[in-house]
Amino acid sequence: MRFDQHTVVLLIRPTDAPELPRDAADRLQNAHLAHQAGLVGQGALLAAGPFLGAGDERLQGFAVLSVDPQMARELYANDPAVRAGRLVVQVMSWMVPEGNVRFEQVPVPRSMLEVASGD
Repeated sequence: MRFDQHTVVLLIRPTDAPELPRDAADRLQNAHLAHQAGLVGQGALLAAGPFLGAGDERLQGFAVLSVDPQMARELYANDPAVRAGRLVVQVMSWMVPEGNVRFEQVPVPRSMLEVASGD
């Protein structure tokens, strides 16, 4: 059997994440979303999104990338939320049977305003 290999990034809120006023946290979240949209534009990010009901509040989100794990680490080192200490990343390779998972080009939100509007 043949396998496809993808790079997976878990976005984790560290226990010592800095507390921010609501407006600063919102600006940082917008910058994080814009960064992710930029990764889509570069062809590096295939899919990403937040977790809901994970049972562990530290687990914030998941991303699948088309680049190797080292490049994923470098790309996420530039994420504003990672630079601010609000997120840390755990990067690993994910093996799935060839053709089992396909990713379509779909628009991603660049800000919380786009998320809230549902467009």
